[in-house]
Amino acid sequence: MAADRGCGDGFLAVDSGGSGLRVVVGTPGRGTTAPRESRVPVRTGPRGIDPDHLMEQLAPMVRALSTEAGGSGLGTAVVGAAGMATLGDALRAELPAALEREFGVRTVALVADAVTAYTGALGPRPGAVVAAGTGLVAIGTDLKSWRRADGWGHLLGDCGGGAWIGRAGLEAALRAHDGRPGGSAALLARAEEAFGPVRELPGRLYPRTDRPAVLASFAPEVADCAESDPVAEGILREAARHMADSAAAVYPAEGAAHVSLTGGLFRMGAALLVPLEEELERRLPHARRVPAAGGPLEGSVQIATELAHGALSLPADEAMLYVVTPKRG
Repeated sequence: MAADRGCGDGFLAVDSGGSGLRVVVGTPGRGTTAPRESRVPVRTGPRGIDPDHLMEQLAPMVRALSTEAGGSGLGTAVVGAAGMATLGDALRAELPAALEREFGVRTVALVADAVTAYTGALGPRPGAVVAAGTGLVAIGTDLKSWRRADGWGHLLGDCGGGAWIGRAGLEAALRAHDGRPGGSAALLARAEEAFGPVRELPGRLYPRTDRPAVLASFAPEVADCAESDPVAEGILREAARHMADSAAAVYPAEGAAHVSLTGGLFRMGAALLVPLEEELERRLPHARRVPAAGGPLEGSVQIATELAHGALSLPADEAMLYVVTPKRG
């Protein structure tokens, strides 16, 4: 029966990031539903991103949204997911069949969240996008292939992202607690307001499966302190340098191209944006800076619309933009 429900021109668009899921359904030319959200990040394990946990969260939201949209069938699904490029093997192996079985979806695109962020920000234009939220990744394209920098997760990279800033702020707080150089009394006070006595912080943080999101929750505290605290200001300036380094690494080698910023981290405002603009001007003086047209969810919607029309304009890539279409015959 699921396959019958899926015989239609509707699409499903998903943005799965470090802080949870956002999901819409829609029909080309007729718009989408309002997003549904889950604040539970999809688990990762020995096989990478867990397709069962993704479907466990996704299925009830899609059923509710499909009813809201009038019950038209879903023919196409685009799932943009953080970690797809390096942790997506299980999703590629199992999710298309699960979506077809559950909703009758026939065409599935499994997309790195960097690609959905790029598409939402710039669309099918050559350039580079820095996507910064809980994590951080930069992605660029000349419309022939993709280039990616960072996005290695909070333990190995995501330099300049929300978890990175939050961890740096908490380290400065702990340095102040210990009396070591480089500490910040202001950040120590903020950390104890947010988490309680800092001596208990390892026990509160290390056992959690949502550590990146918890670390990122402290990033706004660093921004709030930056105007009056030189340690906090230095953390944000270093974050800006990391972002500019990543943007320069993926910027197309030839021709004039665009650079855009996208992601919730930039809502921190001038404390981060002013040093970042300075670093981008230094590293990419000829780039055309443009505001992001939309975010990763809008990018998923755009890719889904193009797939539904059979006119995908972005370069395919097994790790970054992997499309499964119905078998012929």
